[in-house]
Amino acid sequence: MVFTEDVGNHLKAVCLEISKSYEVQIVEIGTDRDHVHFLIQSVPMYSATQIARIVKSITAREIFKLAPSVKKQLWGGEFWSKGYSVNTVGQKGNEETIANYVRKQGREEEYKQIHREQLELFDTP
Repeated sequence: MVFTEDVGNHLKAVCLEISKSYEVQIVEIGTDRDHVHFLIQSVPMYSATQIARIVKSITAREIFKLAPSVKKQLWGGEFWSKGYSVNTVGQKGNEETIANYVRKQGREEEYKQIHREQLELFDTP
């Protein structure tokens, strides 16, 4: 389990610093044992790819500084996987629904409930 409470707190602190340095607002961070979901608002000058690179590179570097034992737990010593998934808030989803989904990470029963609600939203014509 990489995302202990301590590592999650470090991650949140680093993300607050990212928000101050870049024109992004990290609205929600949801951690589970082995992955993270973010809800991020940004100015149009950054693409989703640029935001992902900024967040992934800075958080990895800083987590390794703040919690060096994490690197030993990871296969290959990489904090983030190479890929990522990006979705935008649009017509069929709203910010509150997505924020709630992100917020429920790590709380299995609540996560399953909000995940079902999210899927139902996208399945309706």
